[in-house]
Amino acid sequence: MAPVSRLRALALAPLFLLAAAVQAQQHSDEDTKADIQRHRAMAAAHEAAAKCLESGKGNDTCERELQAACKGLAIGKFCGMKHQH
Repeated sequence: MAPVSRLRALALAPLFLLAAAVQAQQHSDEDTKADIQRHRAMAAAHEAAAKCLESGKGNDTCERELQAACKGLAIGKFCGMKHQH
């Protein structure tokens, strides 16, 4: 490949990656509705975890309850959200 062709390919590569990312982000209405349901379920699980902590059950117990409530909803054991301690 000629040096000029390589430079063009390198210059255009980010545009192709951006186009692919934009296309990958497009969701159908059904996908969007499923995302909404998952977010609401995760929010309810986090609210329950907050109430658990308020009740004095302790971090370990509340974390286990959060993990059980979020099983299959989010990535990782913190239900899609981790914060400082």
